[in-house]
Amino acid sequence: MKKIITAIFASLLGWISTLATAQPASIQAVQLAERVWFVQGNSALGSTGNRNFISNAGFFVTDEGVVVVDALGSPALAQELLREIHRVTPQAIRYVVVTHYHADHIYGLQTLAQAGAKVIGHASAREYLNSDTAQRRLEASRIELAPWIDANTRLVPADQWLDTQETRFRLGSMDFVVDHVGPAHTPEDVVVFVPQLGVLFAGDLFFQGRIPFVGQADSRLWIQALNRLMKYQPKIVIPGHGPASTNPMVDMTMTRDYLLYLRKTMGEAAKNMEPFEEVYAKTDWSRFESIPLFRVANRMNAYNTYLLMEQQGEP
Repeated sequence: MKKIITAIFASLLGWISTLATAQPASIQAVQLAERVWFVQGNSALGSTGNRNFISNAGFFVTDEGVVVVDALGSPALAQELLREIHRVTPQAIRYVVVTHYHADHIYGLQTLAQAGAKVIGHASAREYLNSDTAQRRLEASRIELAPWIDANTRLVPADQWLDTQETRFRLGSMDFVVDHVGPAHTPEDVVVFVPQLGVLFAGDLFFQGRIPFVGQADSRLWIQALNRLMKYQPKIVIPGHGPASTNPMVDMTMTRDYLLYLRKTMGEAAKNMEPFEEVYAKTDWSRFESIPLFRVANRMNAYNTYLLMEQQGEP
């Protein structure tokens, strides 16, 4: 078991070393549909070099103001996002909806809040936001991501904590459906759907064009969340990372099928008490091995799923 953990850790360190040299990318809003724009972060880990620009954010322009989804990974990035919004429209920013409270999606919140946006998040995030873990993560980021994260960077709670599965509001001619589909990637996962446009902002429940990082997430609940997203039949899906999908049913099915395959193969191994290293080596990964980040993420995903299935039993 020690050899497995060492191999996984070495793989991750190698990936960090490679990605930490990524060059800073500028914030540039791309229009996806009528009144919908998004900015796409680097496919990398957060670093000083890329200013923690590793996640996506999007915004909807209505006749009565702007709704932003997620806030990027630093106050400086959020300031650039504001400039892009003002380049597109003179409308005021009314709301920012937080899909989940991971650092790369929330460290820009203070900038948007100062610009007058009302922050909306799900109440399930409060436990993490008030935890020592969140504070330690911020303190580490002040060192690892300086000067972009510094002593002035703070954790921003929501102005409105949602405590129902589905919340709807209307701004201008657009209806916004904020659907709590967690716990999945995080307990507080929400997605934002605008039915008039068929546009869905999926947060980190959907990784476009790459193998997802499962981490400690409960993949069974994640699969249920993806099934719920598919029921919207969206035309365009903006993921938390990677390019937007204009063929979302196919792309979301890939993510779901990958998670299902992890649970099936690792679940059978755990049930039969087969050693992880042996079962990983003999598993047929051919359907997924050509997908970007497979080499980096798959072994770790499989190992975490193996441990999860030991606890949960049947796939």
